[in-house]
Amino acid sequence: MDIKLAVLIDGDNIPSAYVKEMMEEIAKYGNPTIKRIYGDWTKPHLSKWKNMLLENAITPIQQYGYTTGKNATDSAMIIDAMDILYSEKVDGFCLVSSDSDFTRLATRLREAGMKVYGLGEKKTPNPFIVACDKFIYIEILKQEASENEEESTEIEKNTKNKYDKITQKEIKFIASTIEDVADDDGWAFLGDVGSLLQKKQPNFDSRNYGFQKLTPLIKSINNFEIEKRDTSKGRLKLIYVKIKEVKSKREKSSN
Repeated sequence: MDIKLAVLIDGDNIPSAYVKEMMEEIAKYGNPTIKRIYGDWTKPHLSKWKNMLLENAITPIQQYGYTTGKNATDSAMIIDAMDILYSEKVDGFCLVSSDSDFTRLATRLREAGMKVYGLGEKKTPNPFIVACDKFIYIEILKQEASENEEESTEIEKNTKNKYDKITQKEIKFIASTIEDVADDDGWAFLGDVGSLLQKKQPNFDSRNYGFQKLTPLIKSINNFEIEKRDTSKGRLKLIYVKIKEVKSKREKSSN
C-alpha cells in the first residue's frame, strides 16, 4: 500500500522545467495527496510555474515578502509542514528545495516518525541532504528523461558528460558497506547493501553515475564480484556481492 505524501515545493528555489520529472519520481515512493508550491506569485520569475500547476494539480500558496532580506517562502513552508504533521493525514513528506534552511524541518519531521524525501539541485548544501531519508538530484531526473526520448540526441550530447564519475572514494564507500553486512564468507545480499548505502549517504543514487540500478553500477567496478542465487520461487534470483580478493605478486607469479 502506498504511503501518503505531502509534497511541499519551494517555488523561489526550484526551476519549473523539472516539475514533470519530479512528480513522476515522487510517485515511486508514495501517493502525493497534498501538493503545494510556495512563492510570491506577483513576481515575474515565477510566471513559468503557472502553466505547470494546473497540469500537475499543485496548489499555489501566495507568500509576500514582508521584510527585505528575509525569506517568507521558507517560513510559510515550515509552518504548513508542521500543521500537516499534526493533522496526521500523511505518512511522509517530499521537501523540494536546494535551500539548507529546511535542514531543521527535515530533522524534526523524521523525529516525529515521518519518512522524508528531499529533491533539489546538486548545489544543495550537505546538511539538508543528510537530514533526509533519501535525497534525489533533479538534474539527474531531467537527464534521465531526455535520454528515454527517441528524438533526444542533441540533448544527450549536452548532458552525457554531466554524470558523476566513480572515484576511489565511492568505491571505498561501497566496499566498507559490503563489509558491514557481509557473512563470514564475505558475501552480502545486494538489497541490504543498497539500503545501508542509502542510510549512510541519502544522496547516493546509481543514476548519479549513469546507471539505472545498483546492480549494473556494481558490475562496472572491477573491485567487486556478483553472484545470482536461486530461490524457491522459481525464476526469482537473489543477487549477492563480494569484494574481490587481491592476489599478492607471489600468488600471481605462481599461477
